[in-house]
Amino acid sequence: MRTIAGYLHLGRVVSGVAADVLMFLGAALRSRTALAAENLFLRKQLALYRERQVKARRARDATRVALVLLARCFDWRQALLVVQPATLIRWHRNAFRLFWRWRSSRPGRPRLPADLRRLIVEMAEKNRTWGEERIAAELLLKLGLRVSPRTVRRYMPKGTGGGRRGASGQRWETFVRNHAHALLACDFCVAVTATFRVLYVFVVLEVGSRRLVHLNVTAHPTAVWTLEQFREVLAEPHAYRFALHDRDRVYSRWLDAAVAAMGVRVLRTPVQAPRANAFCERLLGTLRRECLDFLIPLSEAHLRRILREWAAHYNRGRPHSSLGSGLPEPPPGLPAPPIAGHGLPSDARVVARPILGGLHHEYGLEKIAA
Repeated sequence: MRTIAGYLHLGRVVSGVAADVLMFLGAALRSRTALAAENLFLRKQLALYRERQVKARRARDATRVALVLLARCFDWRQALLVVQPATLIRWHRNAFRLFWRWRSSRPGRPRLPADLRRLIVEMAEKNRTWGEERIAAELLLKLGLRVSPRTVRRYMPKGTGGGRRGASGQRWETFVRNHAHALLACDFCVAVTATFRVLYVFVVLEVGSRRLVHLNVTAHPTAVWTLEQFREVLAEPHAYRFALHDRDRVYSRWLDAAVAAMGVRVLRTPVQAPRANAFCERLLGTLRRECLDFLIPLSEAHLRRILREWAAHYNRGRPHSSLGSGLPEPPPGLPAPPIAGHGLPSDARVVARPILGGLHHEYGLEKIAA
């Protein structure tokens, strides 16, 4: 829409200037006496407008261009009345800037093909530490495409790379994936009992295996209580190096210092960036959709029993798509050996074990007694 409006405006300016050129050519064919009389006649009428202090309307672009062109033919300073001399000079500079932009917009080296431009953008976004030289080398060495680093720089999105050698950092997603098996993520969610009592559920997730390491409930989440949960998780020998949490006030500085004293570095998520703790947010969403949205806990102890049963199902009986339909803690016999075709074994039957009173079921094969 902006392009169409720009072309329409340009057409109006060109048509206005063309009409003024035709009038100028017509006046050039008249005698000097007639032109002098008409000039004096128009000046008298303009003097009347000045005496009445009538404000002239804003000049259009076509009028500005015409005045700039006409000013080249005579001493315009004595005849200029509608604007200040500095204004006419500014119009002249703007006209020259537009003229030079038009002269400079002539087609030069053709752009790269659209698919190659998209590939450069994709490479720059997915490899934050790569600069234009690395991308150009990859294109030449792996794909046989010779593109200069300066050309690659033109098509790289803003904020990617860090010059010729690339950026010194990495994406948060890349860091989490590289340290997933040594990273613990924790967060709180809220549950409401039948008597409208608000309880807080604290979860700790091992990001690499998606295993729910720890889960507990309290009515008063404090830094002291939260530190006790970390001590229960980190009491046994472990390989964890990082603990990730948000910027809730319950995670005080002395709590972070106490966790760091256990040999685990604390990572705080950026301000207003819930996706930085996306794995734990997904866990809490699953907890609500598969458990808390269908059950009304009667008390804190009742909620704790519900969550303990659901946590065992989450770790040992619920397939996870992020694990390739695997389990964080697969029990013996799982995954089951594949069966050719779609027929069930004749010597076994399917057994369903209810979870949370039948809200979910875990299925398995059981041998039929002879």
